[in-house]
Amino acid sequence: MPDLHATAKQCLDCADPQEKLRRTHAAWDALLRGELAPDADALPPQPISAGRPERPRLVHPRELAQRGLGTPEGRVALVHAVAHIEFNAINLAWDAVYRFRGMPAQYYRDWASVAHDEARHFALLSTRLKELGHAYGDFDAHNGLWEMAEKTAHSDTARMALVPRVLEARGLDVTPGMIERLQRVGDDATVVVLEVILREEVAHVAFGSRWFRWCCERDGLEPRATFRKLLQEYMGSNLRGPFNHEARREAGFDEAELEALEAGL
Repeated sequence: MPDLHATAKQCLDCADPQEKLRRTHAAWDALLRGELAPDADALPPQPISAGRPERPRLVHPRELAQRGLGTPEGRVALVHAVAHIEFNAINLAWDAVYRFRGMPAQYYRDWASVAHDEARHFALLSTRLKELGHAYGDFDAHNGLWEMAEKTAHSDTARMALVPRVLEARGLDVTPGMIERLQRVGDDATVVVLEVILREEVAHVAFGSRWFRWCCERDGLEPRATFRKLLQEYMGSNLRGPFNHEARREAGFDEAELEALEAGL
């Protein structure tokens, strides 16, 4: 039976966005048919890397132009920024499948399903960009999401804590505000896309919560203290609100965690 780790690596390495989408959907379909499985004898994971197109140009976040959503330029820049996040999220999900070995079968199914979802999200945003007269790569972007993946490549516990439960969870916090502002300016087409993404991202963050706690139990760690420790170690600061309590509850944050977030951990 073909090795799921090798297939994940092929999806991860692919630089062409449309081919990455095709391979991702094909891999997910093969997994559903029972035609892919993790191989205990697979080659060890290589140093972390991911395929991406030459554009967009990657810059420091401070170098990104600030555009208000009240302008057409601001709205298309927002769609592009979210598309870049979703493209990176495809790579993040496949790296979680490829890199971390010896996990339960459900772990691999969860993250392969995330890759499949993120590929659909990227396709929706690419279509919206085309409707707005643009394409992925037309604007600069930053690489913060993938940089955190690189920093946590050695630890499944750190990866589950910091990528889905911190960086991706910020989308749960900020997307409702973006939707509200887009509704005020009548951009209903973009709102529809963002509502789909927000609804499905709750489950993705929930996978992070589930597998972070699983890793902690495996290693005899207390989850809340471990989360705080990792946040300080890797980010050096507390998270800033506002926090979407309802969505975070659905995504596996308990009341004590939400209170700690509001209190600055």
